[in-house]
Amino acid sequence: MGGKSLVPGNVAEGFRINYLPKNFSFSVSTTALMFFYFSQFLSFLAMPLTLVLLLLVIAAIFIPKSRGRKILWTGILLLVFFSNPFLSNLALLAWEPPYKSFEEIPNSEIGIVLTGVTNLNKTATDRTFFGKGADRITQALQLYRMGKIKKILITGGQGLNPTNPYSEAELLKRFLIMTGMPETDILIEEKSVNTRENALFTKEFLKKNGIATDQEFVLITSAFHMPRSKKCFDKIGLRTIPFPVDYYSHDIKYDLPELLYPRPEALVNWQVLVKEWIGLVVYQLVGYN
Repeated sequence: MGGKSLVPGNVAEGFRINYLPKNFSFSVSTTALMFFYFSQFLSFLAMPLTLVLLLLVIAAIFIPKSRGRKILWTGILLLVFFSNPFLSNLALLAWEPPYKSFEEIPNSEIGIVLTGVTNLNKTATDRTFFGKGADRITQALQLYRMGKIKKILITGGQGLNPTNPYSEAELLKRFLIMTGMPETDILIEEKSVNTRENALFTKEFLKKNGIATDQEFVLITSAFHMPRSKKCFDKIGLRTIPFPVDYYSHDIKYDLPELLYPRPEALVNWQVLVKEWIGLVVYQLVGYN
């Protein structure tokens, strides 16, 4: 594990922070870098908002012609469709697996938490900044407190082009220690930069630390991300019990704002879905799933 962690002192003294060495760094393979930018470029081209904007730009160029007017109206209709919260919620409900109650989860040795929930562009020495997806770690902590899992394994490094000197796994470890969780029950893998590597490097970590890989692990990640994550862990031979969290969908509502009012959140939801679908297809093509 890279770097030193936040170490709790006694209650009166609070917590003491040990910093990573100045020359500490994470290596990212060239293949992973190229794969990341390629997938990001594909995602950008296929994003609903990108498609709408392209159509509106083309329409502006050809507007004197009938073809331009057709393209303009197509762009407008797509914008109305993708910004409708009711429709985006239906798509999310169809994609996200149903949630599982805590009682449904059998007692297991280790819960595996996939990162992607902290703000790595904001550096602080005394706290962890969370973004969307904090359910991944907070509900893992709930599982631990309930005795459903005995240890939490966090997998995730710095990502690409980081501004923060700490890995995301390290930051989440600090958070767990601050909640009073013993450091001995927190395991971190901090080299991975994508879902494939989350699975691959987790298995390597388990083997290196003498932890049996033939047991069942509780897999904890966002609901929209669970299908691809589960496939990645299945592919490398780790048996997992999915515990989806961080739902973007909500219960169906039939009020006027939900049915008719366009919202930017709906566009965000579609972008999350389309990006995940592209990732699933690409992973399938390269044999990661």
